[in-house]
Amino acid sequence: MEKLNELKHGLEETWHSLGEGWRHLRERTSGALTRFTPSAKGKTDKATPVPVAAGGNEFPSANWALLAGDLFEDADQFVVRLEVPGLDKQDLDIEVRSDVLIVRGEKRYEQESASGQYRIRQCAFGSFHRSIPLPAPVIAEKAAASYRNGVLRIELPKAEEARGRRIEVRGE
Repeated sequence: MEKLNELKHGLEETWHSLGEGWRHLRERTSGALTRFTPSAKGKTDKATPVPVAAGGNEFPSANWALLAGDLFEDADQFVVRLEVPGLDKQDLDIEVRSDVLIVRGEKRYEQESASGQYRIRQCAFGSFHRSIPLPAPVIAEKAAASYRNGVLRIELPKAEEARGRRIEVRGE
């Protein structure tokens, strides 16, 4: 009976550990999980049809993808870095509304060759929209963005009221 209780306790700990791991993964990826929607027809001449799988079946489109990102803060600014590989800088649109950074883009499908078949398809294509809440007000007019090696970097200077101010105490 004691062995059975030990086994039960071990299974409960394992189940709890797995549950905790999934909860942690879900928390860490919830902001990075981004929905891709099909592009509007006729919007671009680069669009190609969705590939067909071996056997002639149409591949299900990958509608969700992770766009990993970081938000860094120092005394003067916020720096947002988003991993958005496979895009050109003209495919990105960046906007600041109130205390939210909005990044929109479109990842177009490019066919590798006219012959052959896909066996696995995990890349998402289409338009995406990502909103990142900013912890404090920024000066949107002075924001700057750069795109290099698949990483979008956005520098957002803090507004004066967000920077704070040191107040010196004077004696009499």
